[in-house]
Amino acid sequence: MGWTVPLCRLLSPRNHMVEIDMAKFGTGQTLNRLEDTRFLTGQGRYVDDIAPDGALRAFVLRSNVAHGEITHFDIADASAAPGVHLVLTAAGLEAAGVQIGLKGNLVENRNGSRGAAPLRPILAKGRVRFVGECVALVVADTLEQAMDAAEKIVFNTDDLPVSLSLAPGGATIHPEAPGNLAFDFAMGDEGTTDAAIAAAAHVVRLPVLGNRVIANPLEPRGAFAEWVAGRLHLTVNGQGVWDLKKDMARAFGVDADRIRIQNPDVGGGFGMKGMHYPEQFAVAAAAKILDRPVRWMAERTESMLSDNAGRDLETEAILAFDENLRITAYRVNILSNLGAYNSQFGQPIQSELFAKVLTGAYDIKTAFLSCRGVFTNTTQVDAYRGAGRPEAITTLERAMDHAARVLRVDGWDLRRRNFIPVAAFPYRTVTGELYDVGDFNRVIDRVRVEADVSGFAARRATSVAAGKLRGLGLCYYIESILGNADEAAAVEFNDDGTVSLLVGTQSNGQGHETVYAAFLAERTGIPLAAVRVVMGDSDRIPTGGGTGGSRSVTTQSHATIATIKVMVEAFSPFVAAELGVDGVAFDDGVFGAPGSNRKLTLIEAAELARAKGRHDLLKHRAEYVLPGRSYPNGAHVAEVEIDPETGETTLQRYTVTDDFGVLIHPRLVEGQIHGGVAQGLGQAITERVVYDEYGQLLTASFMDYALPRACDLPMIRFTTEPVPSTANPLGMKGCGEAGTVGALAAISNAVQDALWDLGIRHVDMPFTPHRVWNWLQEKKDAAA
Repeated sequence: MGWTVPLCRLLSPRNHMVEIDMAKFGTGQTLNRLEDTRFLTGQGRYVDDIAPDGALRAFVLRSNVAHGEITHFDIADASAAPGVHLVLTAAGLEAAGVQIGLKGNLVENRNGSRGAAPLRPILAKGRVRFVGECVALVVADTLEQAMDAAEKIVFNTDDLPVSLSLAPGGATIHPEAPGNLAFDFAMGDEGTTDAAIAAAAHVVRLPVLGNRVIANPLEPRGAFAEWVAGRLHLTVNGQGVWDLKKDMARAFGVDADRIRIQNPDVGGGFGMKGMHYPEQFAVAAAAKILDRPVRWMAERTESMLSDNAGRDLETEAILAFDENLRITAYRVNILSNLGAYNSQFGQPIQSELFAKVLTGAYDIKTAFLSCRGVFTNTTQVDAYRGAGRPEAITTLERAMDHAARVLRVDGWDLRRRNFIPVAAFPYRTVTGELYDVGDFNRVIDRVRVEADVSGFAARRATSVAAGKLRGLGLCYYIESILGNADEAAAVEFNDDGTVSLLVGTQSNGQGHETVYAAFLAERTGIPLAAVRVVMGDSDRIPTGGGTGGSRSVTTQSHATIATIKVMVEAFSPFVAAELGVDGVAFDDGVFGAPGSNRKLTLIEAAELARAKGRHDLLKHRAEYVLPGRSYPNGAHVAEVEIDPETGETTLQRYTVTDDFGVLIHPRLVEGQIHGGVAQGLGQAITERVVYDEYGQLLTASFMDYALPRACDLPMIRFTTEPVPSTANPLGMKGCGEAGTVGALAAISNAVQDALWDLGIRHVDMPFTPHRVWNWLQEKKDAAA
């Protein structure tokens, strides 16, 4: 679904009519993805494709214990093994002058101090703290030689007690964090909130578990490094290059202009590839020490052991209502698992980012958020599609659904009576976010029709007749677009007639090349086939915000508009002089003068400029800063069917109505929703990370960790009810993470609905057959 007509008239929340010429401004046009032919025919260039012949191969030796003091570490035999060029350890890094500590962003504690910042070494130093921690990097002529040599490393530890609990306390992991408490974050007025809860007519409490998940992109992490004339060239499959460039410069003590970072084609990221990892620094150090190119590529189990995980939190939601069932206060208490160390964004995820949408789409004037981050002997936890917002919305929407059941009112009506009214926008939330626009009633009314909620009773009766349980779940979400508000774009006219569009965001498979090329072509008249999108190269693109927080298309489109303006202004006097007129206008991709039939396309103008030696006209660049954030929102409705004999939960129907404002490419938007819902389904029903009491990961392969499959998903019905954003000139709202933000609560609420009448009053993800069957069996045994 999407807008495909040339001219749309949209009703804004202020009841003003907004005219948008879709064809002129390059929106609403659905094209086949330009990059797909390359990907589907094996012509993609991924990080493991680009290393030159003769590059050495690296293998990472990882800790096989979750917590231990290193007592004996001997690399002599490994270093002498056939084909081995280097066995790199923390001591070797320090001897080479490398700063071994990785950075992690810290939050402010409620007492004004900063969160704990223990050293997270590139390679283990003195102690190991989780299974999978990097201990040594072995570099050899072949991967097989490196792996064989790693087996010759003598690595002994004295085991230490393993701490896996999310409650603060237990065996100390870092002396900088007594009781393993990494941070104690709070936002809001605790006293006022608690007083309002105490005085409320109704109070509903609900614990919500956010199970840990592993991102598992199609392409595992990898890196390739070489030093040429004292300059580092590092290629990684990430979500941006500029932050990594700064940190590499800091680690190696060199000026940033001596670092070049590239992202080639990237086979999925989902937030997990948006951070820096130890292997990237170790590979770069090995290449410098050896003065040889070095490449590393993770295997799947290695990735599952070491990739930053997602979610992993325990929340308690407390909702207070007055006698009219209007929310008077909301409190959330969180315990957040950070893993063994601070990852790059680990501390802000369940604190600052959770707070962005703490109160969702509801008019809540009094709220308080408490979040305590805890270190455990597990892999680090960081951003995963949505990064704090799915967790916040799941907590709130599950609590709203539970409140409706406990208070015996319709959940749809409870939401409607608490929605922020249209007249209240722009609306400042209690946590400081400025929602620009919204019409939540219009969206929820549309999804009710699209989901055929009126026919649910009949579908439930059919399921019951077949011996099955059926439930319907609703989630109304709102999203906060994150990341840098500024972005840049550049346009270069090449000698071969092509045009390069250089962008500061990074595709991980979302279709950026198609969107960006079409946007430039439709606004300038440059043939689509001539446009080449360039991304992920810190030498060619001096600044950029990378990809994350659903920011890419919104920021990049506006930066492209700014560049087009600069380009047209630069060409106009040149074209006027060449046409022999006083001035020209640029319209529909053509320069022309009033009263004259002499015209030049932009491509023709560039060719003429090249012929005249005006090379200054062949490159143009501009930056743009968004005036404000946008807040996509929408409603998800899930229907599940449960087989009580096996506990199997099947997603039967799924309906989404979103408000993404103005759509640039409707088909790609729908694809993003499909992908987000699939990942939400995975966390809700099939995916579960399990550690044993010794900190060993028991779900370290696809034999034990169940990703959703195509057969697990029904056809997803997707519609839009757009309210153009007032926070940017194009009226756009990001969409990349919205599918996941809404899916978790919708599916959870549907499962709860299916089980409620059996007396099962609380369920938590994941709804695996074994867990659901046990709940049913326990209830049956209790009744007997």
